[in-house]
Amino acid sequence: MSDLTYLSDMASGTNSPTRPGAAARRAVAEARRVLAAAVRRRRHDRGLTQVRLAGLLGSSQSRIAKLEAADVTVSLELLMRALVVLGATRVEVGRVLAGRRPAEVMAARRRRARRGKRGA
Repeated sequence: MSDLTYLSDMASGTNSPTRPGAAARRAVAEARRVLAAAVRRRRHDRGLTQVRLAGLLGSSQSRIAKLEAADVTVSLELLMRALVVLGATRVEVGRVLAGRRPAEVMAARRRRARRGKRGA
C-alpha cells in the first residue's frame, strides 16, 4: 500500500476506530502479493519448477503453489526466505517491498546524477 493510499484512508476515515488495523491488514496483504509475485518471477527467470524450489526450501510443491498465489496461510518469513534462496539480497527484498525494481532504481540514480551535474 502506498503512503498516499494510507493517507487517503486516514482522511476518509476508512481506518476509523470502528475498524482498527484495517490499513495495517491491507499493507500486509499488499506485501504478501508483491513478495509472491517476485518469487514467481525469480523462479521462472531461473528455470526452476515449483518442485525444485520446494526442495531447496524443505517444503512441498503445494506449499510453493500457495506461496505464489499469496495465500494467507503462507508466512511472510517463508516468502522472504524463498526470495533469498532464489538469490535476492536484503536490499533487493527491500526494493520489492518498496515497489521498485532494480531498473527503476538505476534510472532514478541516473536522474539524480544528471541533476547534480547541472547544479555544479
